[in-house]
Amino acid sequence: MINQLRGASAEALEALSDQLGTSTLADSATLGEELFGLAVLLRSEAGLRRAVTDPSVDADARAGIVTAVLTGKIGDKALGLITDAVTRRWTSPRDLADALERLAVVATVRSAGKADGPKVGDELFSVGRLVETERDLYSALTDPARTAADRSGLLTGLIEARTLPATQTLVRQAVLTAASGQGNVDGVLADYQRIAAAAQDEVVAVVRTARELRRADVERLTTALGKAYATTVQLHVVVEPELVGGLRVEIADDVIDGTVVTRLDEARRKIAG
Repeated sequence: MINQLRGASAEALEALSDQLGTSTLADSATLGEELFGLAVLLRSEAGLRRAVTDPSVDADARAGIVTAVLTGKIGDKALGLITDAVTRRWTSPRDLADALERLAVVATVRSAGKADGPKVGDELFSVGRLVETERDLYSALTDPARTAADRSGLLTGLIEARTLPATQTLVRQAVLTAASGQGNVDGVLADYQRIAAAAQDEVVAVVRTARELRRADVERLTTALGKAYATTVQLHVVVEPELVGGLRVEIADDVIDGTVVTRLDEARRKIAG
């Protein structure tokens, strides 16, 4: 899973995000792939990671290292971003790779275009639910006997006929990221979904309910949450009969739990106390 960046790292990410700019859909897709590759490189090469994030080394020298190593191997846009990135201060050396991964997600979402951008988030949520609920699939995706490429190919093969190319890229990368020890697959997919939503000035809300909600109820809830959080809400409904009744809403860092099962648990604790 991608760590939340703070302090100097958050400031560096904001500055780099401003440099993504606008590109053709094809160029955005290429940039996303290259930034993902750079994140993988920095996580796997500890010596390089330390060299380009060491504050005791002159910024120009750090930039010179990546220029020497990467010129001709990636496009000018990606090279410019990584060169700028290594001249900045990072709270932790690992934050640089996390920032590049975030930028890669944003670039990949943009490669879907404005019309299909929101669909990427919906598809990531659906894939995440598939991984979460299908135990055999989850076992296969976490099987250490399988190579990372094999695991990635397994999941992308299941979804490629009914998802956007941008979604397929993100799903493939989520499996590879998880296989490298950066969290679990469904957790990485959830991170990517939140980043994708934020790139479109939206926030993800997951509503857990004991039974299906009517479309009118979903629309009212989406509108209410949008007003409460002063943003556009990307709402997803998960049906969990064991909740008995009521709703549990997870949005941003908040959890609003009004389910019957939770109220019963609270009543039992009060009686026991």
